[in-house]
Amino acid sequence: MAVGMDNTEVVINGCKVSNYNQSELLHSIHQEVLRKERFDPAIMLSANIHGFNQAHKHPWLMEMNNNAELIRNDSAGIKLAGKILGTPIRERMTWADFGWDLAEYCEKEGLSLYFLGNEEGIAEKAKQRMKERYPDLKILGTHHGFFKKQGEENEKIIQEINQLQPDILIVGFGMPLQEKWIRDNRVKLDVGIIMTGGNCFNFLAGTESRAPEWMHENGLEWLYRFIKEPVRMFDRYVIGNPLFFLRVFEQKFFG
Repeated sequence: MAVGMDNTEVVINGCKVSNYNQSELLHSIHQEVLRKERFDPAIMLSANIHGFNQAHKHPWLMEMNNNAELIRNDSAGIKLAGKILGTPIRERMTWADFGWDLAEYCEKEGLSLYFLGNEEGIAEKAKQRMKERYPDLKILGTHHGFFKKQGEENEKIIQEINQLQPDILIVGFGMPLQEKWIRDNRVKLDVGIIMTGGNCFNFLAGTESRAPEWMHENGLEWLYRFIKEPVRMFDRYVIGNPLFFLRVFEQKFFG
């Protein structure tokens, strides 16, 4: 079922998804930045099957998802679920593509970014690679994600981010660690909007390969990842995907 008078949100398995095309999403991000109040940033989460399954395991994550200002769909499975439920989701935007579109928009509009996550050097490499294509893009800083998420080290990183005051903070720790960190630290951060990035910096840095185009076009990137890492991805895809669609059909036929 769709919610909201303007049909800009769809609900799947109890989790909302923003039903925007790319230009509308970028505009909405900009509007959230312009509405910024100190230490009250907007949140943009990522919608995918694994995330929605995690939301059913962790009530705090379900609540966070449904209270977030924006939820970007980056999953072919979520798009298929919308079709099954009769509420088509207009676009799928994966970080491997959306990151570059965001960079282009930010350069044009003068919005600044900070990259937080992945192994040491990856976010910095993503910054350098993006600056090669968009030389006027303002990426104010980067930091790896392997730090203590509480205590002095955590506070030092927050202090650095706040001194720079980026419009957009992208956090890529993996799910649900990144969401938990955002939940715990949101009110400490002087930024415009916080986005979850997952493994985005590896893609933007060019250190991780994407699925072949034919797999991407047919929503089979999950299969490519499963073939590459079958043990790590077994629960997520072999168990998680059928569980997600079971809930979708329960929603369709039983409400």
